[in-house]
Amino acid sequence: MSSAAARTLEQMEQDLQELIATVQSPHLGALLERMLGPGSRTWDHYKDAPAAKHYHHAYRHGLLEHSLTVAQAVSALSGIFHGVHRDLAVTGALLHDIGKLDAYRRIGEEIEMTDAGRLHGEIALGYSRIRDEIAAIDGFPSELSQALLHIILSHHGSLQHGSPVVPCTREATLVHMADNLGSKLGSFDRVERALDSGAQWAGYDNGIGAVAYFGADGAEPESSRLAA
Repeated sequence: MSSAAARTLEQMEQDLQELIATVQSPHLGALLERMLGPGSRTWDHYKDAPAAKHYHHAYRHGLLEHSLTVAQAVSALSGIFHGVHRDLAVTGALLHDIGKLDAYRRIGEEIEMTDAGRLHGEIALGYSRIRDEIAAIDGFPSELSQALLHIILSHHGSLQHGSPVVPCTREATLVHMADNLGSKLGSFDRVERALDSGAQWAGYDNGIGAVAYFGADGAEPESSRLAA
């Protein structure tokens, strides 16, 4: 399965490690190293995995690209909105879709759901993975664990979209909103790649929830910039 990621794997790896290095909480930092560190059991799978079967980032390295983009957005927004625990929100963003490692598998160029994905769902699988890793870290604060696991459980935003609980904290709300934005813009990328040459409109897309228009990129003509 080929990758359609906008950044190279090497650039995403560098960006990820630089972001993880900014996490000051020792317990959250330890958790991220255990799960996403270069020598961890999870890393090789995480960096190659798709983020979905169809709608967004459904290609090799898609999970890394999506999670990193969401975490970078969360990091930036944490400095704007009052009261956000930045390290907690960034950690939740990087790990929010970790259950997809167990929910999806690649068969050649195809992506399909696993039995565990169908029977348990990616949120429950991610919750279980993170809870087990937290249990292996000595002295991990119970309130911090509860807050992080709430982000994982609520990141779909509503019961009808598969979350067993809705976001009840600033951090969970921020991760959900950034995840939703990343998913929708990823769907725009997918639709644009399939657009006929010269076409400006695509039909209705479930991932976007609307028709998509690609006719206006907001760029000023070169002649106008030179004349200014």
